[in-house]
Amino acid sequence: MKQVIYTLIFLSVVTTAFAQKDEQAKQILSQVSVKYKTYDVIKTNFVYTLDNPQANVKETQSGTLIAKAKTNKFKVTLYSSTKTPVVAQELISDGKQQWTYLKKDNEVQLNAVSNNDDALNPAHIFTIYEKGFKYVYFGEEKKGGVACQVIDMTPTDAKKAIFKVRLYIDKVKKQIYSALIFDRNGNKYTYTMQTFEPNFKTTDAVFAFDVKAHPGVEVVDLR
Repeated sequence: MKQVIYTLIFLSVVTTAFAQKDEQAKQILSQVSVKYKTYDVIKTNFVYTLDNPQANVKETQSGTLIAKAKTNKFKVTLYSSTKTPVVAQELISDGKQQWTYLKKDNEVQLNAVSNNDDALNPAHIFTIYEKGFKYVYFGEEKKGGVACQVIDMTPTDAKKAIFKVRLYIDKVKKQIYSALIFDRNGNKYTYTMQTFEPNFKTTDAVFAFDVKAHPGVEVVDLR
């Protein structure tokens, strides 16, 4: 689950073009950030693909993200790749505690929320660029029939496992259409947004794991 949620795009050679933050890229990202920050809660359905040609691995799953960025709360649900998708895994945080639910093991792991910079918070996925990244504009490209502005980001810390993120931003809607993430193990992670619902109506109960709703679940407290 952590590979799916936390490994956000970084591969390819860092050139001198990244030495400074590209002003055009900054302007585009700022427009995206300003828009997302006007929303209280967002919900998006996405398709996630892991591709590693060297290891002959290619997996695709669908998922849902509900995020309340202002309070660091989120819920990520991944579904099985069967004909009738069912919940396979969940990652839930109330801003202080984090639950990782593995349905096939009927187990949930409970951790304290990490303040480590390496721990990518899904609640901040749409404003990730604001801290610890260099970025450059790479022009326009069509993805799924959508005109997108392409921006490459690299972390300022060269030791990070993820070393490039390529964002495809819907030129008209000023929303992230997809993200391609590269890591140093040769993995490529693609997240493509299928739907986007701003100011999604929900309660804080969504951002906590309900043990009672999962009979017999084993709680592993790792705090």
